[in-house]
Amino acid sequence: MHPPVQLVAIDVDGTLLPNVGHAITPRNGHALAAAQQAGIAVAIATGRRTAFTTPLLAGLGLRADTYLLTSNGAVLRTLAGKLIDRSAMEPAVASALCTLLRPLGCVVFTFDRPGRPELVLENMEEAHGRIALWIDSNRDSIQVVRPLEEAFAHASSSDDFPIQGMSAGTIQQMRKAEAAIKESPLAEPCTSVRTEYPARDLSILDLLPMGVSKGSALERLAKRLGIDRKAVMAIGDNWNDVDMLEWAGQAVLMGNAARELRALAKTRGWRQAPPNHQDGVAVTLDYVLSRLVPATL
Repeated sequence: MHPPVQLVAIDVDGTLLPNVGHAITPRNGHALAAAQQAGIAVAIATGRRTAFTTPLLAGLGLRADTYLLTSNGAVLRTLAGKLIDRSAMEPAVASALCTLLRPLGCVVFTFDRPGRPELVLENMEEAHGRIALWIDSNRDSIQVVRPLEEAFAHASSSDDFPIQGMSAGTIQQMRKAEAAIKESPLAEPCTSVRTEYPARDLSILDLLPMGVSKGSALERLAKRLGIDRKAVMAIGDNWNDVDMLEWAGQAVLMGNAARELRALAKTRGWRQAPPNHQDGVAVTLDYVLSRLVPATL
């Protein structure tokens, strides 16, 4: 028997969000608020940057101290904007990644700073051809820099360092990109995490400082809150969720996850939730809450 859940970390795209539309469904929103009301700490764990995450949570009635593990764990903030923890990538590593990955797909780097440019890339047209919806949603925060290495050339402190990189292309391209990193000297200072969307033949390779992941961020948060990992639940649907699913004492994989991940879930003993378009997060949280509140006759 698992102990009652005290902390739950929930992915966004493909998990908390449906396939159609860009808003959290009322059922999922109510479940998040109900979990907090029951005393469970809620953490939103996403590859999105903070500014691209907080608008999704507006109007859901979540507390100001709701935790946001953004940029795949590189930044830990509260919903109110309080910075708790942040990791950064050395400029020399970011520059080397530009050189290595430029032939394989578009490359974007993220900075944790208010206002433009939070995002820098080299070729807007190429990026729009691969990740058009993302570009359109983030256009006001993007600056084109040619060559991209110039974005890091004058960084004088860690506040000016990028916190995350991203390369996007076809599934085959990003698997090649991931292999290229692992076979290069960059394998030591950089962590790469792949996310795949087979229906669109789209893959995103997140580039992070070594040791940074949703799993490591969740571990640090749990220790900060004094919560044992056995009382931590993680809910996700893609490859960049694997670290936190493996670390959490109670792991839940969404039913819309790729076949390879569903097979992995069976070997790991992870529970499987209904898919995102059936509000699998709400179904899971309803079950968690039913264990906290004794049924009345």
